[in-house]
Amino acid sequence: MNLSFCNILITVLNMPATLVGIVRNQQPFGDRVCHALSFLETFLSANTMLSMAALSIDRWIAVVFPLSYSTKMRYRDALLMVLYAWLHSFTFSLAALLFSWADYSDAYASCTLRPSRGGGGGGGDAVGFAVFTVVFHATSFALSLLILCFTYLKVLKVARFHCKRIDIITMQTLFLLVDIHPSVKQRCLAEQKRRKQRATKKISIFIGSFIVCFAPYVVTRLAELLPSVDISRHWGIISKCLTYSKAASDPFAYSLLRQQYKKVLVTVVNRLLRRDLYPSSGHNSSLDTENDYCLQRIS
Repeated sequence: MNLSFCNILITVLNMPATLVGIVRNQQPFGDRVCHALSFLETFLSANTMLSMAALSIDRWIAVVFPLSYSTKMRYRDALLMVLYAWLHSFTFSLAALLFSWADYSDAYASCTLRPSRGGGGGGGDAVGFAVFTVVFHATSFALSLLILCFTYLKVLKVARFHCKRIDIITMQTLFLLVDIHPSVKQRCLAEQKRRKQRATKKISIFIGSFIVCFAPYVVTRLAELLPSVDISRHWGIISKCLTYSKAASDPFAYSLLRQQYKKVLVTVVNRLLRRDLYPSSGHNSSLDTENDYCLQRIS
């Protein structure tokens, strides 16, 4: 819910403002509106990263400790994670606003973080902005990435263990059914191969989308702190748009990759197209159900 809230606000407010800045090749709105948009951009981007980290912690507990999930992840614990994400994001956004670092940046064609205009503080302002930028991205991007890698690798380890156990049961069943049709046996073996790849594929998408969407922008923001580095407008806009693309990819990564959502979507599409749905064999359905049970917590 918190992640969806952030994605919707980014889509409705920050994306159109950046588009106007690109088209007009100048600050899209007045200073006050731009300051507000920069505050929101900082707040929502940090909140999005921390929300993804919180989701990964929830899934790690659900998969690794399924029997004690209700005691390890209580409503109060989930609320504390959300409150921390909001407090963390609000603190950095407010600090940027108070130090006049929330303004329009021509390199990114958007209202975002940038050193204060005029540099009233001289070199002290540049140093302060550099420290702020490093700490902000370290506690938002780097911390979230570290949590994502730790939790999802633990989830992958458990998922592979369950898949291996299912493979053993499947092979024992195939050996017992000596008169089984070759096509059914071939389908079971193919399902084994898909099962081994499914968990790895999902987790790779979760972590990969986070890195692809956020890493170029974060690295660019850190690199521009160096006096010898000049960020081109084209690359700045591309890196900014990549961060916005996370809001577009989240519905696919967190919904359409789930077997339950995929089945419902296929059913709805087939009904709209007025196609008849034929159930597959009982043996195959049993394998799919068992496989979903092992991997459903991952997504």
